[in-house]
Amino acid sequence: MILEQYYLGCLAHASYLIGDTNTGTAVVVDPQRDVDQYLEDAARQGLTIRHVFLTHFHADFVAGHLELRDRVGAEVHLGARADAEYAATKHSDGETLEFGGVRLQVLETPGHTPEGICILVFDLESDAQKPQAILTGDTLFIGDVGRPDLMASVGFSSEELAAMLYDSLHDKLLTLPDDTLVYPAHGAGSMCGRNLSTDTSSTLGTQRQYNYALQPMSKEAFIGLVTVDQPEAPTYFAYDAALNRREHATLDTTREHGLAAMTLAELLARREERSQVLDVRDPAEYEGAHVPGSINIGLGGSFATWAGTLLDTERPIVIIAEPEREREAAVRLSRVGFDMVQGYLEGGMQALESRPDLVIRTERIAAANLSELLTSTEPPVVIDVRTVAEWNAKHIEDSLNLPLNNLHQNSGSIPKGRRVVVHCAAGYRSAIAASILENAGVGGVTDLVGGLAAWEASNLATVSTLES
Repeated sequence: MILEQYYLGCLAHASYLIGDTNTGTAVVVDPQRDVDQYLEDAARQGLTIRHVFLTHFHADFVAGHLELRDRVGAEVHLGARADAEYAATKHSDGETLEFGGVRLQVLETPGHTPEGICILVFDLESDAQKPQAILTGDTLFIGDVGRPDLMASVGFSSEELAAMLYDSLHDKLLTLPDDTLVYPAHGAGSMCGRNLSTDTSSTLGTQRQYNYALQPMSKEAFIGLVTVDQPEAPTYFAYDAALNRREHATLDTTREHGLAAMTLAELLARREERSQVLDVRDPAEYEGAHVPGSINIGLGGSFATWAGTLLDTERPIVIIAEPEREREAAVRLSRVGFDMVQGYLEGGMQALESRPDLVIRTERIAAANLSELLTSTEPPVVIDVRTVAEWNAKHIEDSLNLPLNNLHQNSGSIPKGRRVVVHCAAGYRSAIAASILENAGVGGVTDLVGGLAAWEASNLATVSTLES
């Protein structure tokens, strides 16, 4: 038996290939949308991908089940409660799929979503009675459990789903042997939970001992524990969950005509037609010179998550990137369902060398200089775009907390007539914020270089709203 994990750091997403060398059969579980790596690895090992499972309708990415179906004829498998537009084999609790020396057994585990399943993996040549591993989807993470409050679960309250999750964990997963390997669909950085570990696998015994949500408690206590203090779900989650239910265009279809190279004049025309101009360069490069009206979401950070959160799903996108990185940006956008990419600026910012009148820059300030300004007679307004929890833990005194995910809607609350300095933890989110505020007409926006990390490294004080 072959069991391989694929981990996509940008989305903190884990997918799996399970193969049997005797029959040449392979199964992929929770695939990312660009599926070439699964096909290449399967071919290298003499396998054919004949089945693809979704443990649930993922909200944070568009899965590659339709791509595998159309590329190699893979049969799509879902839980019994899944309602999809495309043809799929649905599995009730306990049903199995067996091929050669491999058995996959489905456990219905509602909670994160109503249709959620986990998959027990048996290596029949090793032990036909005892599972080697369980693929837990978003039911059980390393260090956490799936949140029960996402918009993907329309029609159920978070309390109802939390009660289902408690039963799924206690009646199904916690009855398994302690040495069962646990392979979840997400790791640290995912918004599908709040306390996910950087580890990408574990054992059930370790989780039983250290996972806070698996400690002995009543169902009522569990419901109270997992329904409070969840981070706000990005707006694109409902969009992606709906896409995963529907018959939609595959990535191969959207790529058919390639990615068009645009002249500067064409880009400006698209901008006037309300296309979104997305600059994916690193923050320092963007702030040094960029096109007015563009938004900066750098490829070097949590690109897909912030693109999904901040971009409009209904408006086309034009990309500005370092040469040879345009296609990377387009693929990573497609992973969260943004297929309306019209093209990219040929040559990147070099296309504006003869048009300096079209280039603007964002001011940047060092921590020490900001500290001096804050003691002046006309101090700037400091906007902290981190989350509320981060701001409560520590922040620059008198800073205004406007989290990035809602910054555009709240930009009107920024005091007028004063210089504005934005910051985050290290500088990635604040560059995005500066571009949003510039586009919203907020004047005099400056970015704190290095964010709060640089402020503290300069031995400058922070305050906290948390009780000691």
